[in-house]
Amino acid sequence: MAEWWRGSVTYQVYPRSFQDDNGDGVGDLKGITRRLDHIAELGCDAVWLSPFFTSPMLDMGYDVSNYTDVDPVFGTLADFDVLVARAHTLGLKVIIDQVLNHCSDKHAFFAESRKDRTNDKSDWFIWVDPRPDGTPPCNWLSVFGGPAFTWDARRKQYYMHSFLPQQPDFNYRNPAVVDYMESVLRFWLDRGVDGFRFDTVNYFYKDALFRNDAADYKVKDQPDGNPYYMQYHLFSKNQPENLGWMERIRRVMNDYPGTSTVGEMGEAHHAIAMMGEYTAPGRLHQCYSFEMMGYDYTAAFFRSRISDFFTGAPNGWPMWAFSNHDVVRHASRWAEHGVSQDALAKQAGALLLSFQGSICLWEGEEIGQTDTELSLEELTDPQGINFWPEPIGRDNTRTPMVWDASASGGFTTGKPWLPVKAPQLARNVASQKGVAGSVLEHYRAMLAFRSGSDALMKGKTSFFDLPEPLLAFTREAQGESVLCVFNLSPEAQTVTLTGVSAPIGPSLEASLIGKSLMLGPNAVAYLAINGHVEIKA
Repeated sequence: MAEWWRGSVTYQVYPRSFQDDNGDGVGDLKGITRRLDHIAELGCDAVWLSPFFTSPMLDMGYDVSNYTDVDPVFGTLADFDVLVARAHTLGLKVIIDQVLNHCSDKHAFFAESRKDRTNDKSDWFIWVDPRPDGTPPCNWLSVFGGPAFTWDARRKQYYMHSFLPQQPDFNYRNPAVVDYMESVLRFWLDRGVDGFRFDTVNYFYKDALFRNDAADYKVKDQPDGNPYYMQYHLFSKNQPENLGWMERIRRVMNDYPGTSTVGEMGEAHHAIAMMGEYTAPGRLHQCYSFEMMGYDYTAAFFRSRISDFFTGAPNGWPMWAFSNHDVVRHASRWAEHGVSQDALAKQAGALLLSFQGSICLWEGEEIGQTDTELSLEELTDPQGINFWPEPIGRDNTRTPMVWDASASGGFTTGKPWLPVKAPQLARNVASQKGVAGSVLEHYRAMLAFRSGSDALMKGKTSFFDLPEPLLAFTREAQGESVLCVFNLSPEAQTVTLTGVSAPIGPSLEASLIGKSLMLGPNAVAYLAINGHVEIKA
């Protein structure tokens, strides 16, 4: 099916933390291959692999030193080929990360570029002269702390880096860079991948005049833990030329029918609108942002995010996610809204899998996994170390997948690269598999329910105007209609409604008595529609 991605569910795998096959304490490609059955049995359509390319691992693979090879810690290209073949046998598509905004300073291209101003790669990165007083040309900041410019004594110039100083940004205003990046995409497409997730998809082009970014227009009563978020990034990213690169990417993908793209919209301002802009016809297939990865768990918030996207971009397509490798797991983030951890985890899964758009699940959320409390000494993440103790770093969400209750959760026979602690061990696949009422079995039921419903896969959304903490909407497609009702709180609620039958599918803590729908704490209700629906709190 050419548009398999529309309405699909993708499972994100962080290779370091999914399954270690050789006992060195770090996950690898052979380990992932061994565990693909879990993803297929869950009912997902695709697997997204975070970076596994050759890298010094200062940013855990997001600092690439060779775009067309596998880092030895993860295995070999042959191991990757076996993984793809096995995934396809199981009916899973394979999407791989592409970190094309920046590379490692150990990449051969940057090593050559920094030698002098006349070599073949001299203009492949963003080099700029200092101001007369020796300072950088503008006020741009790095996401990981400090200025976005580092001095290089060899060239007597600054180079730009949106992240670590060891992650120089490519110069996309050089056509040779764009040509090279296209060749990278074709290398992996020729190898059989089904698509790409593009890291920091709105960062590629920067303002050619190096104008200062503005102060954040949002009123704040105190500084952010990370000063980067005190700026409105008008010039250091989000440039209009970026859209031309999206269109070129789409033309490449069109040469490989059945493939798909998804962009990571790293933006704190107008992210929903930009998701629509980046998925307009002829650009990316899908785009996701961090909009639903914050602490807001209100009906008004979810209504606004979905309505704003489809109102502003009727021809675009979103991918919604509640968690990923960069944020606090939602079972921890939203814990105060659940009567129990299991109840919150199951409701959040049902909620996400009921949304119009495509869905991305973060490894471990299907077992209700929580963030791991780590000390400064246990951290490896430069962002977490640089900004300790807040904002919370990323290692807390990246600890190994827990397959059973053994010492390292079945992840490795060695010492895991990040610790597996007791609260996480308590939530493992083996203890939930086949157990009625478990988070894992609820996710399986929800995924089966979604994939078997044209309304949930393809249907349009119409929201009802209800007070907090109630969220209700219909999904309608091809003559099928489903009413979805959620009580986003740990206190019971009741609504009156007409035009529906009894709860269906994987409803939770919901019962219909006459016209009264009784919603227990963190209830989920799916109801078939058999007339004109009216619902009142």
